[in-house]
Amino acid sequence: MNPVPSWDGLVELGARVGDHLRRRRETLAVAEGSAGGLISAALLAVPGASAYFLGGAIVYTPAAHRAFIAGTIEVPEGMRGATETFASYLATAVAVRTAATWGIGEAGAAGPPNRYGDPAGHVWLAVTRNDPAGDHDTLTEHLLTGIDDRETNMRAFAAGALELLLSRLAPHD
Repeated sequence: MNPVPSWDGLVELGARVGDHLRRRRETLAVAEGSAGGLISAALLAVPGASAYFLGGAIVYTPAAHRAFIAGTIEVPEGMRGATETFASYLATAVAVRTAATWGIGEAGAAGPPNRYGDPAGHVWLAVTRNDPAGDHDTLTEHLLTGIDDRETNMRAFAAGALELLLSRLAPHD
């Protein structure tokens, strides 16, 4: 795991993502949970973000899921929060819902451990490339920080999501 960045480090990652998206004339939407909005905030802190950022939702509760995501795509059988399946579902659903080129999904436990027994510092990250023809190419990553501090984990999760997208946008960056 890379060192956990400061807020300024997150904004720098957001700026790098934004530069690539602008150059490629592509767009992005975010559905995050345990990062608490930090992924979206890092992207929106960059002037000109409206050129690529279509929207974001903090899907932290079943009520938020119903309000912002439910009904967009089919829900995978037996899905539960804080899993690879859930992160992939969020990334694809938010991209489809907003017609974005890319979707980020994030689902984990920043701290304390979640109701499923996942430890603090556990997160699944997903990046989906949304093809208007209905194909969705998704890359996932599991991150386990080993850190009990909620705020530090939130920054680590946001950085991990942005870095995962950067790996798709600029593999040789």
